[in-house]
Amino acid sequence: MIDLGILKGSSFVVLGLARSGLATGRALKAAGIDCICWDDNAASRDAAAKAGLNVADPTDIDWSRITALVISPGIPSTFPKPHPVAAAARAAGKPIICDVELLARAQDKARFIAITGTNGKSTTTALIGHILTEAGVRCEVGGNIGRGALDLAPLSEGGLYVLELSSYQLELLETFHAHVAVWLNITPDHIDRHGDLAGYVAAKENVFARQQARDCAVIGVDDQPSRAVYAKLVKRGIAAVPVKLETPVAGGISYRAGMLVDADGYKVDFADVPTLPGDHNAQNAACAWAACRWLGVPRERIVAGLATYPGLPHRQERVASVGNVVYINDSKATNADATARALSSYHDIYWILGGQAKEGGVAPLAPWFERIRHAFLIGEATELFAGQLEGKIAYSRCGDLKSALDAAHASAQREAPQLSGGGPAVVLLSPACASWDQWKSYEHRGDAFRAMARALPGAQVLGRAA
Repeated sequence: MIDLGILKGSSFVVLGLARSGLATGRALKAAGIDCICWDDNAASRDAAAKAGLNVADPTDIDWSRITALVISPGIPSTFPKPHPVAAAARAAGKPIICDVELLARAQDKARFIAITGTNGKSTTTALIGHILTEAGVRCEVGGNIGRGALDLAPLSEGGLYVLELSSYQLELLETFHAHVAVWLNITPDHIDRHGDLAGYVAAKENVFARQQARDCAVIGVDDQPSRAVYAKLVKRGIAAVPVKLETPVAGGISYRAGMLVDADGYKVDFADVPTLPGDHNAQNAACAWAACRWLGVPRERIVAGLATYPGLPHRQERVASVGNVVYINDSKATNADATARALSSYHDIYWILGGQAKEGGVAPLAPWFERIRHAFLIGEATELFAGQLEGKIAYSRCGDLKSALDAAHASAQREAPQLSGGGPAVVLLSPACASWDQWKSYEHRGDAFRAMARALPGAQVLGRAA
């Protein structure tokens, strides 16, 4: 837990008592700092009260004695409509911040690596943390992944915090200073919370706020919004390292023909990193490479870290193999854009998909249909997807995940020896759907798939033990 003693004499309202909010309340209480905690959910309030926190409705408090509102990033403070407590804090002229801001104030001697982007944040954050740890660098990894900011361990001067930061968190920072800021990519997302794409980009750009010439900005430049942000950074005099796929980029890192290529031409063969499949993961790895090189990690240590990276659960997670078939848990792919990244990474795919459909369904995935041997449909989206796949690829209505896996397993084992693709066939759970029709969460769905795949006759366990 982070010691917030430096904030003594302050008084806070903590709004939202899930993971980050509870950690914030506990840290403030441990430091003897006055705070009022609130959540609109009664069960969350009860859990906080049992933890000894001061739970009280902040609607009618005297805001003149409050230093700031610490709000959980999932609660709107502006668009589409601010939460009433956020509106009251703003009317009283009080700052609205998040737990990451408190971490920055309490650990002002540490260094911060901040990773953001529309896609790939979790993988890149975990990968950087893994490389640094394998290289013997003491670091703490968290933020929007794993542990909340205030549940991380305190670090001595020069220690490194590696933080995944969402647009929701970034717009709530006031003094946070990223010594290395990694920006992966931008596609339209969270427009309801930011008003429009420009508002979303502006929130993301806060990752570079307060950076100085001695700091580093690593930025993927394969999309137009990111190229515009890169140009701004160059004008500011920030040490900006561009990352680009397929084509060389002056002074930056590129990935082409299976090779990660450093600015001076140094090449790393990327073929032997099975936990980072596809071009999108090549971008993640290239950005991690650039960040770690700027921090002074020797190249051979970064190569070793890439080779031993175990991957993240539910993100193209290789969980088992049976013969020449690999079983892949990509349950985190809850929309077509995420599933496209998986489909583009493999050939000879036995695809399990379905659940609660998102707008557009799977129609945008047509460019990758030729890679699919058969689709196995589950959940509420079955009939929608059947209509979108009709006449394009073969599919079966399976209803539930266990039935779909059994059918996909049987087909893959029967047909894989005759396939001519050269590599293994894959049974891929990449649903392109939310999970709530049949599961508690995408993690619940992915955990079930992992257990089922590993229980198949002759299965060899791949990846993490759990």
